[in-house]
Amino acid sequence: MYRTLPYLGLFAAVALLQVFLFDNLTISIYLNPLVYIVFIALLPLDTPPAAVLGAGLALGVTMDFAMGAAGINTIATLLIAFLRPTLAGMICGRDNVREGGIPSSARLGERKLITYLVALTLVHHAVFFSLEALSWTHALHTLLRIVVSTAVSAGFIWIIARIFTAKIPVRI
Repeated sequence: MYRTLPYLGLFAAVALLQVFLFDNLTISIYLNPLVYIVFIALLPLDTPPAAVLGAGLALGVTMDFAMGAAGINTIATLLIAFLRPTLAGMICGRDNVREGGIPSSARLGERKLITYLVALTLVHHAVFFSLEALSWTHALHTLLRIVVSTAVSAGFIWIIARIFTAKIPVRI
């Protein structure tokens, strides 16, 4: 994988942002922004699936260790790492995935990038909050947490993606 150093920096930055900023936002019980998944979302589209799964495992274990969770982050992050090629192919088009490159608004278009980021965030949050609740008794409460947190997280993820991909040429 090319551009290893910027991705290590992105990994460290989103892990630190999640632990020290977003985990300490106590606006509401329904709002829990989980923005660390931007690392998986911004990996080049032609990254081998084993490398994406390895990155997802490393990110999930790191977040579980930092947040004191018992594997919930790892399960949700590994699922989006596994589903990423399929979602990217459905949303961005098979030709864009075959060409590779970093998902950015300049490369994919703003609408496709936002759809891609929201889809990954929605899948992650649905698994995360369902495992966190581990009960059907508060299904509406869990659904509300998924929807609100997905909306806020997707906004923050979009901002981070725009910052990270600002100086990158379209076809890299």
